[in-house]
Amino acid sequence: MTARASKTPALRPLKVPVQDETTLANGLKVTIVPRGPLPLVSVRLLVRSGAAFDDRKGVADFAARLLRRGAGGMTADEISEAVDFVGASISGWASEDAWGIALNTPSKHLEKMLPIFAALLLEPTFAEDELELLRRRTLAQITNELDDPGALADRALLKAIWQGHPYGHEVSGSMSDIRALHQEDLRKYVRGHIGPQISQLMLVGDVKTDAVMPMIRSLFGSWAGGPVTPPLLPPWGDAAMAGRVLIVDKPEQTQVQMRIGAGGVKRGHPAHFPLAVMSTVLGGGFTSRLVTEIRVKRGLSYGAGCHFDMLSAAGSFTVSSFTKNETIQTLIEIGLGEVAKMRAKGPSPKEVATVQRYISGLYPARLETNDAIAGALSDVSFYGLPADWISQYRQRICAVTPKEAAAAARAHLFEKGKEAIVLVGNAALLAPKVEKFGPVTVWKPSQLE
Repeated sequence: MTARASKTPALRPLKVPVQDETTLANGLKVTIVPRGPLPLVSVRLLVRSGAAFDDRKGVADFAARLLRRGAGGMTADEISEAVDFVGASISGWASEDAWGIALNTPSKHLEKMLPIFAALLLEPTFAEDELELLRRRTLAQITNELDDPGALADRALLKAIWQGHPYGHEVSGSMSDIRALHQEDLRKYVRGHIGPQISQLMLVGDVKTDAVMPMIRSLFGSWAGGPVTPPLLPPWGDAAMAGRVLIVDKPEQTQVQMRIGAGGVKRGHPAHFPLAVMSTVLGGGFTSRLVTEIRVKRGLSYGAGCHFDMLSAAGSFTVSSFTKNETIQTLIEIGLGEVAKMRAKGPSPKEVATVQRYISGLYPARLETNDAIAGALSDVSFYGLPADWISQYRQRICAVTPKEAAAAARAHLFEKGKEAIVLVGNAALLAPKVEKFGPVTVWKPSQLE
Protein backbone atom coordinates (compact mmCIF):
# COMPACT_ATOMS: atom_id res chain seq x y z
CA MET A 1 0.00 0.00 0.00
CA THR A 2 1.42 3.38 -0.99
CA ALA A 3 1.16 6.59 1.01
CA ARG A 4 -1.81 7.57 -1.13
CA ALA A 5 -5.15 5.92 -0.46
CA SER A 6 -5.96 2.89 -2.60
CA LYS A 7 -7.46 3.74 -5.94
CA THR A 8 -11.19 4.38 -6.04
CA PRO A 9 -13.33 4.01 -9.15
CA ALA A 10 -13.18 7.00 -11.50
CA LEU A 11 -15.89 9.46 -10.59
CA ARG A 12 -17.71 11.62 -13.06
CA PRO A 13 -18.27 15.19 -11.86
CA LEU A 14 -21.76 15.67 -10.47
CA LYS A 15 -23.85 17.62 -12.93
CA VAL A 16 -25.06 20.84 -11.34
CA PRO A 17 -27.97 22.51 -13.16
CA VAL A 18 -27.26 25.74 -15.01
CA GLN A 19 -27.81 28.82 -12.85
CA ASP A 20 -29.20 32.10 -14.18
CA GLU A 21 -28.00 34.87 -11.88
CA THR A 22 -29.33 38.41 -11.65
CA THR A 23 -28.94 41.25 -9.17
CA LEU A 24 -31.91 43.57 -8.79
CA ALA A 25 -31.46 47.32 -8.54
CA ASN A 26 -31.97 47.13 -4.76
CA GLY A 27 -29.06 44.68 -4.41
CA LEU A 28 -31.03 41.45 -4.02
CA LYS A 29 -29.17 38.55 -5.66
CA VAL A 30 -31.53 36.25 -7.56
CA THR A 31 -30.59 32.80 -8.85
CA ILE A 32 -32.90 30.73 -11.04
CA VAL A 33 -32.04 27.05 -11.49
CA PRO A 34 -34.30 25.33 -14.06
CA ARG A 35 -34.51 21.62 -13.26
CA GLY A 36 -36.92 18.90 -14.35
CA PRO A 37 -38.69 16.66 -14.73
CA LEU A 38 -40.91 16.91 -11.64
CA PRO A 39 -43.42 19.81 -11.62
CA LEU A 40 -42.12 21.22 -8.34
CA VAL A 41 -40.28 24.39 -7.30
CA SER A 42 -38.24 25.15 -4.20
CA VAL A 43 -37.77 28.80 -3.23
CA ARG A 44 -35.27 29.90 -0.62
CA LEU A 45 -34.46 33.36 0.69
CA LEU A 46 -31.28 33.54 2.74
CA VAL A 47 -30.19 36.62 4.71
CA ARG A 48 -26.70 37.08 6.17
CA SER A 49 -28.04 37.81 9.63
CA GLY A 50 -28.70 35.01 12.11
CA ALA A 51 -28.96 34.44 15.83
CA ALA A 52 -25.35 35.49 16.42
CA PHE A 53 -26.49 39.06 15.72
CA ASP A 54 -29.53 39.03 18.01
CA ASP A 55 -30.28 42.36 19.67
CA ARG A 56 -32.14 40.32 22.25
CA LYS A 57 -31.23 36.64 22.43
CA GLY A 58 -33.71 34.47 20.55
CA VAL A 59 -35.26 37.31 18.54
CA ALA A 60 -34.04 36.16 15.10
CA ASP A 61 -35.42 32.66 15.55
CA PHE A 62 -38.65 33.91 17.12
CA ALA A 63 -39.27 36.42 14.32
CA ALA A 64 -38.62 33.80 11.64
CA ARG A 65 -40.96 31.23 13.20
CA LEU A 66 -43.69 33.85 13.64
CA LEU A 67 -43.71 34.89 9.97
CA ARG A 68 -46.25 32.27 8.94
CA ARG A 69 -48.56 33.32 11.77
CA GLY A 70 -49.75 36.40 9.90
CA ALA A 71 -48.55 38.58 7.02
CA GLY A 72 -49.81 40.80 4.22
CA GLY A 73 -53.26 41.15 5.74
CA MET A 74 -53.68 37.37 6.01
CA THR A 75 -54.17 35.60 9.31
CA ALA A 76 -52.29 32.45 10.29
CA ASP A 77 -55.33 30.34 9.39
CA GLU A 78 -55.72 32.03 6.01
CA ILE A 79 -52.05 31.46 5.18
CA SER A 80 -52.27 27.81 6.23
CA GLU A 81 -55.42 27.26 4.22
CA ALA A 82 -53.93 28.81 1.07
CA VAL A 83 -50.65 26.92 1.38
CA ASP A 84 -52.09 23.55 2.39
CA PHE A 85 -54.81 23.68 -0.27
CA VAL A 86 -52.27 23.49 -3.10
CA GLY A 87 -49.98 20.97 -1.38
CA ALA A 88 -47.24 23.50 -0.67
CA SER A 89 -45.17 24.21 2.45
CA ILE A 90 -43.70 27.45 3.73
CA SER A 91 -41.67 28.29 6.83
CA GLY A 92 -39.21 30.72 8.36
CA TRP A 93 -36.08 29.71 10.25
CA ALA A 94 -32.85 31.01 11.73
CA SER A 95 -29.41 29.55 12.37
CA GLU A 96 -26.35 31.07 14.01
CA ASP A 97 -25.26 32.64 10.71
CA ALA A 98 -28.42 33.06 8.65
CA TRP A 99 -32.11 33.93 8.60
CA GLY A 100 -34.37 32.57 5.93
CA ILE A 101 -37.70 31.62 4.42
CA ALA A 102 -38.34 28.42 2.44
CA LEU A 103 -41.19 27.54 0.08
CA ASN A 104 -41.85 24.24 -1.67
CA THR A 105 -44.76 24.21 -4.12
CA PRO A 106 -46.13 22.50 -7.22
CA SER A 107 -44.91 24.65 -10.10
CA LYS A 108 -48.42 25.33 -11.37
CA HIS A 109 -49.16 27.13 -8.10
CA LEU A 110 -45.94 29.18 -7.94
CA GLU A 111 -47.73 32.28 -9.22
CA LYS A 112 -50.10 32.07 -6.25
CA MET A 113 -47.56 31.04 -3.62
CA LEU A 114 -44.75 33.51 -4.40
CA PRO A 115 -46.83 36.57 -3.33
CA ILE A 116 -47.53 34.86 0.01
CA PHE A 117 -43.80 34.14 0.34
CA ALA A 118 -43.06 37.81 -0.35
CA ALA A 119 -45.70 38.93 2.16
CA LEU A 120 -44.04 36.91 4.92
CA LEU A 121 -40.80 38.73 4.19
CA LEU A 122 -42.09 42.24 3.56
CA GLU A 123 -45.31 42.51 5.58
CA PRO A 124 -45.10 40.35 8.71
CA THR A 125 -47.83 41.11 11.22
CA PHE A 126 -46.31 39.85 14.47
CA ALA A 127 -49.78 39.88 15.98
CA GLU A 128 -49.92 39.94 19.79
CA ASP A 129 -52.10 36.83 20.10
CA GLU A 130 -49.83 34.83 17.80
CA LEU A 131 -46.76 36.12 19.64
CA GLU A 132 -48.17 34.92 22.94
CA LEU A 133 -49.08 31.53 21.49
CA LEU A 134 -45.57 31.03 20.10
CA ARG A 135 -44.09 32.25 23.37
CA ARG A 136 -45.96 29.54 25.30
CA ARG A 137 -44.94 26.86 22.80
CA THR A 138 -41.30 27.93 22.88
CA LEU A 139 -41.19 27.98 26.67
CA ALA A 140 -42.74 24.48 26.70
CA GLN A 141 -40.14 23.32 24.20
CA ILE A 142 -37.27 24.65 26.33
CA THR A 143 -38.83 23.03 29.42
CA ASN A 144 -38.82 19.69 27.61
CA GLU A 145 -35.20 20.15 26.59
CA LEU A 146 -34.21 20.87 30.19
CA ASP A 147 -35.66 17.49 31.13
CA ASP A 148 -33.86 15.63 28.33
CA PRO A 149 -30.28 14.61 29.23
CA GLY A 150 -29.05 14.68 25.65
CA ALA A 151 -30.51 18.12 24.97
CA LEU A 152 -29.13 19.36 28.29
CA ALA A 153 -25.66 18.13 27.36
CA ASP A 154 -25.82 19.99 24.05
CA ARG A 155 -27.01 23.19 25.74
CA ALA A 156 -24.22 22.95 28.30
CA LEU A 157 -21.62 22.24 25.62
CA LEU A 158 -22.63 25.42 23.82
CA LYS A 159 -21.68 27.38 26.93
CA ALA A 160 -18.54 25.35 27.59
CA ILE A 161 -17.21 26.07 24.09
CA TRP A 162 -18.66 29.41 23.03
CA GLN A 163 -19.38 31.45 26.16
CA GLY A 164 -18.20 35.00 25.51
CA HIS A 165 -18.71 34.76 21.73
CA PRO A 166 -21.85 35.75 19.74
CA TYR A 167 -22.30 32.03 18.96
CA GLY A 168 -22.51 31.35 22.70
CA HIS A 169 -26.30 31.30 23.14
CA GLU A 170 -29.06 29.01 21.95
CA VAL A 171 -30.61 30.07 18.64
CA SER A 172 -34.01 29.90 20.35
CA GLY A 173 -32.81 32.01 23.29
CA SER A 174 -33.30 31.38 26.99
CA MET A 175 -36.58 31.28 28.88
CA SER A 176 -35.98 34.74 30.32
CA ASP A 177 -35.21 36.07 26.84
CA ILE A 178 -38.40 34.60 25.40
CA ARG A 179 -40.51 35.95 28.26
CA ALA A 180 -39.12 39.44 27.63
CA LEU A 181 -39.72 39.56 23.84
CA HIS A 182 -42.22 42.13 22.55
CA GLN A 183 -43.61 43.11 19.18
CA GLU A 184 -41.21 46.02 18.89
CA ASP A 185 -38.21 43.71 19.42
CA LEU A 186 -39.29 41.67 16.40
CA ARG A 187 -39.97 44.70 14.25
CA LYS A 188 -36.68 46.29 15.26
CA TYR A 189 -34.81 43.13 14.33
CA VAL A 190 -36.41 42.96 10.89
CA ARG A 191 -35.83 46.67 10.24
CA GLY A 192 -32.23 46.59 11.37
CA HIS A 193 -31.00 43.19 10.19
CA ILE A 194 -33.06 42.08 7.18
CA GLY A 195 -32.56 43.75 3.81
CA PRO A 196 -32.02 43.05 0.10
CA GLN A 197 -28.34 43.95 -0.05
CA ILE A 198 -27.34 41.11 2.27
CA SER A 199 -29.83 38.57 0.88
CA GLN A 200 -30.08 36.02 -1.88
CA LEU A 201 -33.21 34.52 -3.45
CA MET A 202 -33.01 31.13 -5.14
CA LEU A 203 -35.62 29.21 -7.14
CA VAL A 204 -34.88 25.61 -8.16
CA GLY A 205 -37.09 23.30 -10.19
CA ASP A 206 -39.73 23.47 -12.89
CA VAL A 207 -39.32 27.17 -13.58
CA LYS A 208 -38.18 29.30 -16.51
CA THR A 209 -36.17 32.45 -15.94
CA ASP A 210 -37.96 34.59 -18.52
CA ALA A 211 -41.34 33.62 -17.12
CA VAL A 212 -40.63 34.16 -13.42
CA MET A 213 -38.31 37.20 -13.38
CA PRO A 214 -41.09 39.78 -14.05
CA MET A 215 -42.96 38.45 -11.01
CA ILE A 216 -39.80 38.54 -8.89
CA ARG A 217 -39.09 42.14 -9.89
CA SER A 218 -42.67 43.10 -9.12
CA LEU A 219 -42.71 41.44 -5.70
CA PHE A 220 -39.17 42.15 -4.46
CA GLY A 221 -37.90 45.05 -6.58
CA SER A 222 -39.18 47.72 -4.17
CA TRP A 223 -37.80 46.00 -1.06
CA ALA A 224 -35.51 48.47 0.71
CA GLY A 225 -33.73 49.07 4.00
CA GLY A 226 -31.57 46.88 6.17
CA PRO A 227 -27.76 46.65 6.25
CA VAL A 228 -25.66 47.60 3.25
CA THR A 229 -22.97 45.03 4.05
CA PRO A 230 -23.08 41.75 6.02
CA PRO A 231 -22.23 42.01 9.72
CA LEU A 232 -18.95 40.53 10.88
CA LEU A 233 -18.18 38.16 13.74
CA PRO A 234 -14.94 37.80 15.71
CA PRO A 235 -12.85 34.63 15.31
CA TRP A 236 -12.64 32.12 18.14
CA GLY A 237 -9.94 29.82 19.44
CA ASP A 238 -10.02 27.41 22.38
CA ALA A 239 -13.12 26.32 24.25
CA ALA A 240 -14.22 28.79 26.92
CA MET A 241 -14.00 26.07 29.60
CA ALA A 242 -10.91 24.37 28.22
CA GLY A 243 -9.25 22.03 30.70
CA ARG A 244 -12.35 21.85 32.89
CA VAL A 245 -15.21 19.45 33.56
CA LEU A 246 -18.79 20.75 33.69
CA ILE A 247 -21.41 18.49 35.28
CA VAL A 248 -25.11 19.29 34.90
CA ASP A 249 -26.66 17.67 37.92
CA LYS A 250 -29.51 15.23 37.23
CA PRO A 251 -29.44 13.05 40.39
CA GLU A 252 -32.10 10.65 39.14
CA GLN A 253 -30.07 9.63 36.08
CA THR A 254 -28.49 6.17 36.00
CA GLN A 255 -26.72 6.98 32.73
CA VAL A 256 -24.41 9.84 31.87
CA GLN A 257 -24.43 11.93 28.72
CA MET A 258 -20.87 12.88 27.73
CA ARG A 259 -19.61 15.59 25.42
CA ILE A 260 -15.97 16.49 24.83
CA GLY A 261 -15.72 19.79 22.98
CA ALA A 262 -12.97 22.01 21.63
CA GLY A 263 -12.32 24.66 19.03
CA GLY A 264 -12.55 23.65 15.38
CA VAL A 265 -12.43 25.39 12.00
CA LYS A 266 -14.73 27.72 10.11
CA ARG A 267 -16.74 26.83 7.03
CA GLY A 268 -14.71 26.60 3.85
CA HIS A 269 -11.41 26.03 5.66
CA PRO A 270 -8.62 24.83 3.33
CA ALA A 271 -8.41 21.57 5.29
CA HIS A 272 -12.12 20.80 4.88
CA PHE A 273 -11.71 17.65 2.82
CA PRO A 274 -8.86 16.06 4.82
CA LEU A 275 -10.85 16.85 7.98
CA ALA A 276 -13.99 15.27 6.52
CA VAL A 277 -12.12 12.06 5.76
CA MET A 278 -10.21 11.97 9.03
CA SER A 279 -13.20 12.74 11.29
CA THR A 280 -15.33 10.11 9.54
CA VAL A 281 -12.63 7.52 10.31
CA LEU A 282 -12.56 8.71 13.90
CA GLY A 283 -16.26 8.91 14.63
CA GLY A 284 -18.44 9.51 11.59
CA GLY A 285 -19.92 6.10 10.93
CA PHE A 286 -20.90 2.75 12.38
CA THR A 287 -17.45 1.31 11.62
CA SER A 288 -15.55 4.29 13.04
CA ARG A 289 -12.83 3.97 15.66
CA LEU A 290 -15.00 5.45 18.41
CA VAL A 291 -17.86 3.04 17.75
CA THR A 292 -15.46 0.12 17.55
CA GLU A 293 -13.71 0.95 20.83
CA ILE A 294 -16.75 2.09 22.81
CA ARG A 295 -19.57 -0.12 21.55
CA VAL A 296 -18.14 -3.13 19.78
CA LYS A 297 -15.16 -3.98 22.00
CA ARG A 298 -16.42 -2.83 25.40
CA GLY A 299 -20.19 -2.46 25.24
CA LEU A 300 -20.05 0.86 27.08
CA SER A 301 -22.71 2.54 24.96
CA TYR A 302 -25.03 2.00 22.01
CA GLY A 303 -23.58 4.97 20.21
CA ALA A 304 -20.58 7.25 19.90
CA GLY A 305 -19.34 9.72 17.35
CA CYS A 306 -17.64 12.99 16.58
CA HIS A 307 -18.17 15.90 14.23
CA PHE A 308 -16.87 19.32 13.21
CA ASP A 309 -19.46 22.09 13.33
CA MET A 310 -18.24 24.69 10.84
CA LEU A 311 -19.77 28.19 10.97
CA SER A 312 -18.89 31.37 9.13
CA ALA A 313 -16.50 32.87 11.69
CA ALA A 314 -15.24 29.82 13.59
CA GLY A 315 -16.12 26.23 14.44
CA SER A 316 -16.06 23.51 17.05
CA PHE A 317 -15.23 19.83 17.36
CA THR A 318 -17.24 17.43 19.53
CA VAL A 319 -16.99 13.82 20.69
CA SER A 320 -20.30 12.53 22.05
CA SER A 321 -21.54 9.36 23.75
CA PHE A 322 -23.26 8.11 26.92
CA THR A 323 -22.79 5.29 29.41
CA LYS A 324 -23.61 4.06 32.92
CA ASN A 325 -22.44 6.06 35.95
CA GLU A 326 -19.99 3.30 36.81
CA THR A 327 -18.14 3.44 33.48
CA ILE A 328 -17.95 7.16 32.80
CA GLN A 329 -14.24 7.39 33.56
CA THR A 330 -13.47 4.65 31.05
CA LEU A 331 -15.66 6.33 28.43
CA ILE A 332 -13.87 9.66 28.82
CA GLU A 333 -10.47 7.98 28.69
CA ILE A 334 -11.36 6.22 25.45
CA GLY A 335 -12.72 9.40 23.90
CA LEU A 336 -9.62 11.36 24.78
CA GLY A 337 -7.37 8.46 23.88
CA GLU A 338 -8.81 7.95 20.40
CA VAL A 339 -8.48 11.65 19.64
CA ALA A 340 -4.87 11.55 20.85
CA LYS A 341 -4.08 8.48 18.71
CA MET A 342 -5.59 10.09 15.63
CA ARG A 343 -3.71 13.30 16.30
CA ALA A 344 -0.44 11.42 16.71
CA LYS A 345 -0.58 9.09 13.71
CA GLY A 346 -3.62 9.90 11.58
CA PRO A 347 -5.74 7.31 9.79
CA SER A 348 -4.33 4.30 7.96
CA PRO A 349 -4.39 4.08 4.15
CA LYS A 350 -7.04 1.35 4.41
CA GLU A 351 -9.25 3.51 6.63
CA VAL A 352 -8.89 6.46 4.27
CA ALA A 353 -9.84 4.39 1.24
CA THR A 354 -12.88 2.89 2.99
CA VAL A 355 -14.17 6.28 4.10
CA GLN A 356 -13.60 7.81 0.69
CA ARG A 357 -15.83 5.17 -0.88
CA TYR A 358 -18.41 5.73 1.85
CA ILE A 359 -18.56 9.54 1.54
CA SER A 360 -18.39 9.64 -2.25
CA GLY A 361 -21.13 7.02 -2.48
CA LEU A 362 -23.51 8.88 -0.17
CA TYR A 363 -22.95 12.40 -1.45
CA PRO A 364 -25.16 12.24 -4.58
CA ALA A 365 -28.12 11.15 -2.43
CA ARG A 366 -27.87 14.47 -0.61
CA LEU A 367 -28.71 16.30 -3.84
CA GLU A 368 -31.75 14.43 -5.08
CA THR A 369 -34.46 17.02 -4.40
CA ASN A 370 -34.96 20.62 -5.48
CA ASP A 371 -34.90 21.68 -1.85
CA ALA A 372 -31.57 19.92 -1.26
CA ILE A 373 -30.04 21.54 -4.34
CA ALA A 374 -31.35 24.95 -3.28
CA GLY A 375 -29.75 24.46 0.13
CA ALA A 376 -26.44 23.28 -1.30
CA LEU A 377 -26.18 26.08 -3.86
CA SER A 378 -27.20 28.66 -1.26
CA ASP A 379 -24.41 27.43 1.02
CA VAL A 380 -21.85 27.75 -1.78
CA SER A 381 -22.84 31.37 -2.31
CA PHE A 382 -23.40 32.23 1.35
CA TYR A 383 -20.05 30.90 2.58
CA GLY A 384 -18.03 31.92 -0.46
CA LEU A 385 -17.11 28.36 -1.39
CA PRO A 386 -15.51 27.54 -4.77
CA ALA A 387 -17.95 27.49 -7.67
CA ASP A 388 -17.17 23.82 -8.34
CA TRP A 389 -17.65 22.81 -4.67
CA ILE A 390 -20.60 20.54 -5.47
CA SER A 391 -19.51 19.15 -8.84
CA GLN A 392 -16.01 18.29 -7.57
CA TYR A 393 -16.87 17.35 -3.99
CA ARG A 394 -16.37 13.61 -4.44
CA GLN A 395 -13.18 14.08 -6.42
CA ARG A 396 -11.73 16.25 -3.66
CA ILE A 397 -12.69 13.68 -1.03
CA CYS A 398 -11.06 10.89 -3.03
CA ALA A 399 -7.92 12.97 -3.62
CA VAL A 400 -7.15 13.18 0.11
CA THR A 401 -4.03 11.20 1.03
CA PRO A 402 -3.39 9.55 4.40
CA LYS A 403 -0.56 12.04 4.86
CA GLU A 404 -2.94 14.99 4.35
CA ALA A 405 -5.52 13.48 6.69
CA ALA A 406 -2.83 12.98 9.35
CA ALA A 407 -1.65 16.57 8.94
CA ALA A 408 -5.22 17.82 9.39
CA ALA A 409 -5.58 15.73 12.55
CA ARG A 410 -2.34 17.15 14.02
CA ALA A 411 -3.38 20.70 13.21
CA HIS A 412 -7.04 20.68 14.17
CA LEU A 413 -7.78 17.99 16.75
CA PHE A 414 -7.37 19.34 20.26
CA GLU A 415 -4.22 18.99 22.32
CA LYS A 416 -4.55 17.62 25.83
CA GLY A 417 -5.95 20.31 28.12
CA LYS A 418 -7.64 22.25 25.31
CA GLU A 419 -10.89 20.29 25.62
CA ALA A 420 -13.96 21.00 27.74
CA ILE A 421 -15.76 17.94 29.15
CA VAL A 422 -19.51 18.14 29.73
CA LEU A 423 -21.46 15.50 31.63
CA VAL A 424 -25.14 15.25 32.50
CA GLY A 425 -25.92 12.94 35.41
CA ASN A 426 -25.66 12.46 39.15
CA ALA A 427 -23.03 15.00 40.17
CA ALA A 428 -22.41 13.46 43.60
CA LEU A 429 -21.48 10.15 42.01
CA LEU A 430 -19.66 11.57 39.01
CA ALA A 431 -17.47 14.31 40.48
CA PRO A 432 -15.04 11.99 42.33
CA LYS A 433 -14.68 9.83 39.22
CA VAL A 434 -13.86 12.66 36.81
CA GLU A 435 -11.85 15.20 38.82
CA LYS A 436 -8.68 13.67 37.34
CA PHE A 437 -9.66 15.25 34.00
CA GLY A 438 -9.73 18.81 35.35
CA PRO A 439 -11.38 21.14 37.85
CA VAL A 440 -15.07 20.21 38.22
CA THR A 441 -17.92 22.73 38.06
CA VAL A 442 -21.49 21.66 38.84
CA TRP A 443 -24.52 23.41 37.37
CA LYS A 444 -28.20 22.91 37.91
CA PRO A 445 -30.36 22.40 34.79
CA SER A 446 -32.02 25.73 35.62
CA GLN A 447 -28.72 27.49 34.84
CA LEU A 448 -29.24 26.47 31.20
CA GLU A 449 -32.71 27.94 30.89
